[in-house]
Amino acid sequence: MFFILKNLIAKYGKRVLMPSILCVAGVFVFVYMQREEQSSFELITEAEPIQAEPQTQLQQDAAEESEPLQVLVDVKGAVNYPGVYTLTEEDRVVDAITLAGGYIEEANPSLINHAQKLQDEMVIYIPQKGEEQEMIIQDFTAVNHINDASDHGKVNINTADETQLTTLPGIGPAKAKAIISHREEQGAFQTIEGLKEVSGIGDKTFEQLKDLIDIK
Repeated sequence: MFFILKNLIAKYGKRVLMPSILCVAGVFVFVYMQREEQSSFELITEAEPIQAEPQTQLQQDAAEESEPLQVLVDVKGAVNYPGVYTLTEEDRVVDAITLAGGYIEEANPSLINHAQKLQDEMVIYIPQKGEEQEMIIQDFTAVNHINDASDHGKVNINTADETQLTTLPGIGPAKAKAIISHREEQGAFQTIEGLKEVSGIGDKTFEQLKDLIDIK
């Protein structure tokens, strides 16, 4: 038997064995490459998704500071929908008037500073044609008269009552009462900068007031 196989190998070895060996080698290489591709796919699918790094506290604070503060303004007079509206400190008087439905036909907007930035607790009064200007000054905090306050004399923060204090920009009834309470508890203001000691009045508000107030 051994001799028969030996003779067969000697006779057909080159023609039979070599192709067989090449086929077996080809099958082995194919199977190996398939297993490698499968392993690579499993590694990719099992990899954990990359998570974005959370914002730092500094980035969060910067984002919050960049957002404008909300303010409440009271739009009165010759507009279609008088009322209290919520806007931001970056908005202008014209934006508040637009929210209030715009002017009615009888409105006289010639004295209104439409470009003025809004402030919390601001009252925007739109007069009608023929309305007496003195009545507007006496009964309402009209934005145009706030701007002209320095022309009529400065407000004495040591003697002014609540009505006089509310004619100042950014000073509504609540802040006016706080100024009076501070005066009664701590005594008269020694400098106009002392107004910043009142709760709710910071550097930004003071900058708007410093040219309109006095202590004498």
